[in-house]
Amino acid sequence: MSTARLFALSALARRGPMHGYQIRQAAQLDRTELWTDVKPGSLYSVLHRMAGDGLVEVVRTEKVGNPPERTVYTITEQGRRELAALRDAALRTVRLLPDPVDLALQYTADLTGDELAEAVTARRQAVAGQLASFEEQFEAARPDLVGLEPRIFEHCLARLRAELAWHDELLGTLLDTLRNTQTRETP
Repeated sequence: MSTARLFALSALARRGPMHGYQIRQAAQLDRTELWTDVKPGSLYSVLHRMAGDGLVEVVRTEKVGNPPERTVYTITEQGRRELAALRDAALRTVRLLPDPVDLALQYTADLTGDELAEAVTARRQAVAGQLASFEEQFEAARPDLVGLEPRIFEHCLARLRAELAWHDELLGTLLDTLRNTQTRETP
């Protein structure tokens, strides 16, 4: 599933013909980088590929002032069908991406318990920092949020809180193991 395609097609369907820079501004305005893997800078190449696939078409090129000439795109009927399919797939598919931490944990036998606990503590602090930052951004954005945007923020917050809870449980397990090991080693 291409979330960048989903975003660009959605923007064109909702707002009408736009050039790449306008779509990029819409991504920044909608704060898509906070809750998706869409990178605003990648939207230009996505538009070009979608034009080649017949999902969007060039309406015109325009030049206003000093900026470079800009290509204005509109969504095609084929693009509307693709948008419907992408949106349907996104609404119905649960996608929990593998986290490299799980692989790393599998291969920690060469670390001491203290080293592993230290690494997990650092990672937990990073997650807590992300959560705090996202909570601040949510509070700052809250007055301007419309429609389901508050629920989207809440979904991201719930996932970060779950990640933090998992780290707390893992640290508890590691610290219990360390205490038990130290108790057995003490005569």
